Amino acid sequence: MKTLIFVVALALAATAFAEERPIDLVICLDTSGSMQGLIEAAKQKLWDIVNELGRAKPKPHLRVGLYVYGTPGYGAETGYVKKLIDLTDDLDSVYAQLTPLRTDGGEEYVARVTRASVVEQPWSKEKDALKIIVVAGNETATQDPQFPVLDIAKQAITAGIIVNTIYCGSPTDGIAPGWRGVAQAADGQFASIDQNNGTVVIATPFDQKLTELSGAINSTYVAYGVRAGEGRDNQLRMDTAPLAASPSASAGRAAAKASGQYRNYHWDLVDAREQKEFNLAKVKEEELPAAMQKMTLEQRQTHLDEKSKARADLQKQITELNQQRQQFIAEEMTKGGQSTDKAFDAAMLDAIRAQAVKKQFRFE
Repeated sequence: MKTLIFVVALALAATAFAEERPIDLVICLDTSGSMQGLIEAAKQKLWDIVNELGRAKPKPHLRVGLYVYGTPGYGAETGYVKKLIDLTDDLDSVYAQLTPLRTDGGEEYVARVTRASVVEQPWSKEKDALKIIVVAGNETATQDPQFPVLDIAKQAITAGIIVNTIYCGSPTDGIAPGWRGVAQAADGQFASIDQNNGTVVIATPFDQKLTELSGAINSTYVAYGVRAGEGRDNQLRMDTAPLAASPSASAGRAAAKASGQYRNYHWDLVDAREQKEFNLAKVKEEELPAAMQKMTLEQRQTHLDEKSKARADLQKQITELNQQRQQFIAEEMTKGGQSTDKAFDAAMLDAIRAQAVKKQFRFE
């Protein structure tokens, strides 16, 4: 009977995974000397962006890629562009690349970083995939001496990739229309933000408890295989990074870990079981944690069932607490007359939500 239940559970998990809809998001950040505010905003708000996309129905399968541009050390031969990570659903790896970023002076070629994103990334081949590039910066979008940026924007949309632009400056600046034109040419949206003062961060009474639950949920991960040590270490390091940024960022990460977009199947057996091609019986004994090596297959299944239930219980607590946190933030912003209109995360999410709705996603 237990075997039958397990087979049915695997079938349901495989079906759920198959019904997910791809969202591929490549973020391109200007790291020239004046853009430290933008970098810090991205660090602070990545998990809030993940949380918002996690609300979409049908359930998205979110992958994120990351480029930086505008720093001399990236090399003239690349147009001062550097790829940090290909599209991946391993969000800890994305954040690990984002965390150490700093700024330096240089030439900012919007066309070059957009082109690299279009031609280098392993974009989804599924016809209903939502594929988006977000380029943020504060210099002229048309200054690339090699590639006309509007041609690159048209190349992107021809490949089914939308380009959204975020200009870090006033929409009335003389160079803002260039950024707007890039977005229009690739069916995207243009936004202008205050990159130094536009990120709204509000501490709440729920942040500490959410951070504690974030740590507690780590005990439900069962590391295995060649990436076991790397995966667990990376998870712990990425818990520490947002905590250093602010309690709010740490709380946002906790909420992300309770969402369906935080996936670690490449090193965690609980997540791995949700992959339709996974077979626990085929995992080599030496790849299992020591405590599981002496178990029978049925005992291993039961052990993972217990971890899965414990994780679900913690995720439920986090989700409920985060709802109270979000309500508190909304009330405090209303009291203080604050707005996210000029914030990096708001600019990204406004565009992505609108484009997701066009792809028949809905947000509850």
